[in-house]
Amino acid sequence: MNTELIFQFLRDVSANNNRVWFNEHKDRYLEAKAEFEQGVADAIARIATFDASIAHITVKDATYRFYRDTRFSADKSPYKNHFGAYIAAHGKKALHGGYYIHLEPEGSMLAAGNYWLPTHILTSCRNEIMANEEEWLRCVENKAFRQYFGAPADATWESPQGFGLERLKTAPAGFPRDYAHIHYLRQKDYCCWHRVPDDFYARPDWLDQMERVFRAAKPMMDFTNSVIDDYE
Repeated sequence: MNTELIFQFLRDVSANNNRVWFNEHKDRYLEAKAEFEQGVADAIARIATFDASIAHITVKDATYRFYRDTRFSADKSPYKNHFGAYIAAHGKKALHGGYYIHLEPEGSMLAAGNYWLPTHILTSCRNEIMANEEEWLRCVENKAFRQYFGAPADATWESPQGFGLERLKTAPAGFPRDYAHIHYLRQKDYCCWHRVPDDFYARPDWLDQMERVFRAAKPMMDFTNSVIDDYE
């Protein structure tokens, strides 16, 4: 994957985010898109070696439009400033969790898990955590998971790593406030992410490094997916 070409295009489109400039440089966009899509194809092939559930996913299944939906946004910039791909067994729009790769100048990352869950499914996940506490703790408190994602905290997408984007301030309704692992029940999502430097996807071993990160996330994601799949 020619990340130098990709990142230079992304920097330039960020500085010239308008349709006139984009149309004049559409050949550069197509080159960057092709490079990124080859990287996504390579990522899918590698992930399939340890998670066969995504082996059927194509590049088209995993990638997003570069054009922004500005209808409900104060920011009317027509184009994104990043390339992203969500490699999920049930598709990009399903609740079932998957693997995400993100290329953005000074903002690249790897992420995995469930980014948004309705309240009734969150409640089921919380009940499952309490009912199978030891299994859950093995998934999220082992050395590899903590190394890449840390523990639940007040992290944001801009943080170097994180586990859970949103959380309740107190215990969820119907759950004991004095539960020893209440921080896991307060989470409103079960996604985890790990920021990587701009040169990450240019490294000759980036697929090996990606695999290590995603393997660390997979047990947690499998745990929550086992609950979510009952609803899909």
